Amino acid sequence: MQLSVIIPTLNEAENIGPLIKRLKTCDNGQLNEVIVVDAGSKDQTIEIAKKLGAKVVNSPTKGRAPQMNYGAKMAKGDILYFVHGDTIPPDCYMTSIQEALENQYPIGCFRYQFKSDRKLLKVNAFFTRFKMIWCRGGDQSLFIKKDIFEQMKGYRNDFMIMEDFEFIIRARKAYPFKIIQKDMLVSARKYDENSYLRVQFANLIVFNMYRFGYSQEAMVNMYKKLLKQVKN
Repeated sequence: MQLSVIIPTLNEAENIGPLIKRLKTCDNGQLNEVIVVDAGSKDQTIEIAKKLGAKVVNSPTKGRAPQMNYGAKMAKGDILYFVHGDTIPPDCYMTSIQEALENQYPIGCFRYQFKSDRKLLKVNAFFTRFKMIWCRGGDQSLFIKKDIFEQMKGYRNDFMIMEDFEFIIRARKAYPFKIIQKDMLVSARKYDENSYLRVQFANLIVFNMYRFGYSQEAMVNMYKKLLKQVKN
């Protein structure tokens, strides 16, 4: 296994350093590269990533889906690992991915915990160990064989929101999907900017809008209307 880690970023100076350090600390010789795909950060994201040895590229299109697709095209590893910039993988992430692949799971994710002691967020995190699609999300990261990712034509570039759900739904129809029972550590900043109930309500509304076929523009506008946006 040769792993290419792909991190879409926009103003993640506070988080990108600890993430890259974790990725490299856990390297057992199978980490081919860390690719940071930036969308115009105005802070020190790029400088920090370069200093820590990541390959930094500027995405021609802003948005997680096109940024991740752009990174995947440049990746040299046979396994792609997509990680959000404000998360931290478990210290055993590489061994866990290797074991999943050896057990014939070509795609999968981890469960997660929030960087918070709030009891309600612990309840949220608990459900990420289960298979239901509403328990999924990009914060859990995603590993996948590169040839399968290319065969599936990657994330949909026209998706501004719900891109992970759409991709996972397609993938699970064709391949065994593994939820590794170890925790990503995820930022709680969205909940810091908004109340718990407000975030849950927004997630429920937008998830059902997706289920009922609303447009990307309508979902994005609704999400922005319901939540204060995190200040990067």
